[in-house]
Amino acid sequence: MYKIFIFFVVACITIFMYLPQPAKVEKEQTTLTNSTNPNIIFILTDDMDKPAIDSMPSVNQLLVNQGTTFSNFFVSVPLCCPSRASILTGQYAHNHRVLKNSPPEGGFRTAFAENLEVSTVATSVKSVGYKTIYLGKYLNGYPDNKPTYIPPGWDEWNTLTAGVTKDGFSFNYEMNQNGRIVKYGDKPSDYLTDVIANQAVNFIQRTENSTPFFMFFSTSSPHEPSVPAPRHSNLFSTAKAPRKPSFNERDVSLKPEYIRKKKLLNKNQINKLDALYRKRLQSLQAVDEAVARIIQTLKDTGKLENTYIIFTSDNGLQFGEHRLPAGKRTPYEESIGIPFVVRGPNIASNKVVSELSAIIDLAPTIAELTGSTLMHTVDGRSLVPLFKGNSKADAWRQTILIEHWTSPKKEKLDNEIVVPTYQGLRNVKYLYVEYQNGERELYNLEQDPFELQNLYPTINSSLKQELETRLSLLRNCVGQDCQKLENLPIVETR
Repeated sequence: MYKIFIFFVVACITIFMYLPQPAKVEKEQTTLTNSTNPNIIFILTDDMDKPAIDSMPSVNQLLVNQGTTFSNFFVSVPLCCPSRASILTGQYAHNHRVLKNSPPEGGFRTAFAENLEVSTVATSVKSVGYKTIYLGKYLNGYPDNKPTYIPPGWDEWNTLTAGVTKDGFSFNYEMNQNGRIVKYGDKPSDYLTDVIANQAVNFIQRTENSTPFFMFFSTSSPHEPSVPAPRHSNLFSTAKAPRKPSFNERDVSLKPEYIRKKKLLNKNQINKLDALYRKRLQSLQAVDEAVARIIQTLKDTGKLENTYIIFTSDNGLQFGEHRLPAGKRTPYEESIGIPFVVRGPNIASNKVVSELSAIIDLAPTIAELTGSTLMHTVDGRSLVPLFKGNSKADAWRQTILIEHWTSPKKEKLDNEIVVPTYQGLRNVKYLYVEYQNGERELYNLEQDPFELQNLYPTINSSLKQELETRLSLLRNCVGQDCQKLENLPIVETR
């Protein structure tokens, strides 16, 4: 009887060991993925001003209302390529050395020569098992006689291989698709934002839920000439560029010379600004639709709850402020301030964070979210504490460094406006700028948010010394020294 009992127990154990247990396995995989390996989708627009986000219903409904907006998010260099290099590295431009859009001090050629791509946020997340994909516009000047070149860190590569044309980046372009050059024409289905949206959806659908991924979705909209998808070309027929108090500013006597020498914008110039602004809003509608499609696909595939979606731009754009034509490169709010919204696990809905944050923070933020490590010196800091509401305002960054370099050939840029080389500080209260030619600007943003009154000639010598000293240290800072200097408040004495 005892032997029969033992045989029965052993038989039961054996049968149990070989029974399939799908529920248990699925639960273990889901727990691991949700707790340690979130997906990251990084959506980057091109030259997008902050007010333009109001024209994007899906972005507002699905990201702003379902996520957290950073109201004081800035670029350190208000120019495409330096800003994109900062996104990839988490470094200020004076450290990654991509200072401009084109060689010899900027563009893809400089990034390649400086070995910038050897260590980026892409190589970081790939090293911990992430599947990576880049879609759309890369660094200015790519591919520079390397038509099938794919930078380290990217498993899939679907990237533009030419600069802006009369069609913008929207029609009649070529893409390097995983080492194969593919040409697109002028059919509605060739519209770039729609093409990379299709690629994004396809990637999400065929990536297993157990495989975490990092997607860099880089649209060309609303960059000038701001070509919209044909289906959107009749929208916003009465829209105009924002008419802020600084629009076509009348008294520029205390502004720097490059602004003082500008005449007031005439009616024809203003009409052109308004027409371009309408096209920009039109071109963003395809981006808005792409965001909706991506989120719906995440939902359909069961990935939405485990995915962080980050939405921002590479720089802002001014539209008639201070008499300036449509352009960037200036230290003013319209150029350096950009939209930044994040949605994802444990991110509060419909929340606004006001702490100072910057483009250099993106790489360390993504590294922390993915559990990866950036294998180079980083100037920025992770925004994850702000995502969770754990950071105290007085223990956070107090100042951001702003930088800009003018071409030595003094080319006339942005509709014949040449912005001199400068460095500056932006904190909650002040914008302080030192131009290489000796000119200075200081604006009290609490009292003068539209930067109309240059206070520098009237402030006391102690504040001047404080600003000059702090800027002299930050302009050459590296790594943690940048973070320590940024955390110090500007001390004002009377």
